[in-house]
Amino acid sequence: MDFITHLINGISLGSVYAIIALGYTMVYGIAKMLNFAHGDVIMVGSYIIFLLMSNVGVPAIPAVIISIIVCTTLGIVIEKIAYKPLRRATSLAVLITAIGVSYFLQNSSLLLFGSDPKVFSSVVNLPSIKLANGMINISSTTIVTVVVCILIMIALTLFIKKTKAGQAMLAVSEDKDAASLMGINANATISLTFAIGSGLAAIAGALFCSAYPSLSPYTGAMPGIKAFTAAVFGGIGSIPGALLGGILLGVIEILGRAYISSQLSDAIVFAVLIIVLLVRPTGILGKKLHEKV
Repeated sequence: MDFITHLINGISLGSVYAIIALGYTMVYGIAKMLNFAHGDVIMVGSYIIFLLMSNVGVPAIPAVIISIIVCTTLGIVIEKIAYKPLRRATSLAVLITAIGVSYFLQNSSLLLFGSDPKVFSSVVNLPSIKLANGMINISSTTIVTVVVCILIMIALTLFIKKTKAGQAMLAVSEDKDAASLMGINANATISLTFAIGSGLAAIAGALFCSAYPSLSPYTGAMPGIKAFTAAVFGGIGSIPGALLGGILLGVIEILGRAYISSQLSDAIVFAVLIIVLLVRPTGILGKKLHEKV
């Protein structure tokens, strides 16, 4: 029964990683940029929810909606100021800029909120479910996290396949210059990608902090790195890969923490990633890229 409990907790944590990984995989798949400030957007969204619920008394759902709006706007602003001028720049320049944005958000939060961790109130206040005569207890946060992850994946897949904006994203991901010649506004499409990814980061922050109720300026750092690992694990640029990579990463982390060592759980996660990439460099669902000469 303990194994089933750990497995459920792993799927729950992996669902959060999957939601965060979507931001990485969409931005990389479409703009070919690695937005390492993405984890700090999670932290910003979590602080907004914390302030609204604790200081203003706003209910959980409106607080999450406001956080999504603010983080979506933040994602667009970051893209316009930090990344848009670097469209033709080298990958190293983009990487350094992303690290700079990340430190800017972290240090801004340190100045505003201090370094002391805050106790985050869960946005999910539903009764837990007990199975097998009470031997298995599934928290409402776990259930909501998994359901929200599945709904987001379905909605995002339908958006990409069924809408003009989604088709524009596919076109820009294939060839940005050719898409522009066909009348697609590549800059607006990339901005929309950042907006969607940042909005999802706010949701992920709410769910992550509900499960692990401690909030600090560094809250988004490690989940952001692990979510990027999940995106690479599943195949960066692939939406199903983000889901698969996130779930597998969460399960490996929780089982490693439970049965091997809580101190080595992070090392186990990254060791598994290295092994997978040695066998399949593009990730589990990643496609091999053929470079045109």
